[in-house]
Amino acid sequence: MDKTTRRTFISQAAGVGSALGAAPWILNGGAEQATRQDSIVKSKYAQLDKILGQPLLKRALFKSPVIIETLELLKYENSYLCRVRSSDGAEGISVAHYDMALFHPIFNRKLRRFFLGKDARDLDLILERILFYGLNFRLEGMALGIPLATIEFAILDMLGHISGKSVGHLVGEIHHPEVPVYVATEFRHLALEEHFDKIQEAVAQYDTNALKIKVGYMHYGTTDIHYPGLPGKSEKLVPMVRAHYGDDMFLYADSNGYYDVEGAIKMGQLLEEYEYSYFEEPVRFDRFEDIKVVADALAIPIANGEQDHSFTNFRWLLAQDGIDIVQPDNYYFGGMIRSIKVARMAEAMGKTFIPHMSGGGLGFIYNSHIVSVCPNAGKHHEFKGFRTHVPFECPTAPLKISNGKMKVPAGPGFGVQIDPDFVKKHTVVGP
Repeated sequence: MDKTTRRTFISQAAGVGSALGAAPWILNGGAEQATRQDSIVKSKYAQLDKILGQPLLKRALFKSPVIIETLELLKYENSYLCRVRSSDGAEGISVAHYDMALFHPIFNRKLRRFFLGKDARDLDLILERILFYGLNFRLEGMALGIPLATIEFAILDMLGHISGKSVGHLVGEIHHPEVPVYVATEFRHLALEEHFDKIQEAVAQYDTNALKIKVGYMHYGTTDIHYPGLPGKSEKLVPMVRAHYGDDMFLYADSNGYYDVEGAIKMGQLLEEYEYSYFEEPVRFDRFEDIKVVADALAIPIANGEQDHSFTNFRWLLAQDGIDIVQPDNYYFGGMIRSIKVARMAEAMGKTFIPHMSGGGLGFIYNSHIVSVCPNAGKHHEFKGFRTHVPFECPTAPLKISNGKMKVPAGPGFGVQIDPDFVKKHTVVGP
């Protein structure tokens, strides 16, 4: 059932349900329909659970065990790296999210020892079982996801170098050797004209025809609990951006959960009027029922998932047809394998995968690899620039935006070579 048809059906069904004098055969028909719908949802849950239980890592690529002998978190100034070595001397390195400064005790005290001595070929099972080790599920969210993703990236990099394959080939097939991108902008705290000027400056830096703007307001950055935001600004910005860039620009909008249901529907209708391509986080990310209400009321695709830390929300929203685009973050969600499982769940339900991308480090590299293996990847993907504190080389890709796309590195592991002298500046972070 498409969005427009679904919206009409819900309106009609609400009218029938509220009629006190409804005929018995109408009520019975409604009960039968509800039973059928419940059966469909249960069938979807079974299908999604089956996908979650399927391993991704191609174990057959490795004929002998790859025992994890050392796993280290390294620090230099504000930079964190993860280095893993096997008992045979193979090595992998990853760049941590900048928030590792907050979470390094979790890396060392809650995760590290579980990986030591394990066969890296069991990575799918390790990522599942570590949630229960030491009751780590109590830490779910960025606190667990960022250290876990950092470790997983390093292990995948090591396995890629052992096999001579890119990480994409370790966990799937390459469907997108180039990733089309949209320019992700912020600036929601600025007044209208300044916000609009900043958007133009950001877009002008890259050869792309896709852009995401922020609508609504978020209290991030202010301690004033009574701050009223900038009322009415988004209602002016939405048509202003469309008028400036014309019909050839793909436009997306993100409210970061700012609106309540009523406000989200009103903003969604405005976005529909000006032909924006999706509406991200229209209401708070964890209000599953509200997300579905908004999705049912609008024709514009609804995206959600940046803040999610378990499969539960994605599973519910996909089974209930309450979401169109899933957006796990590689770091926040705990790595590439877990994120791809969400993509596969979405694919089974006919939905789209557009992962959120954390800025900084080598996030744009990691994100390009995950997008490359997902056949249901969206038309454009988040891009926040090439700026990084990490000196590195990438022999197989120029790492520039050309005709709206970035080529995915094709070398072993993540296809990048971090400057050895930069790595040497880092020292091991103790527990």
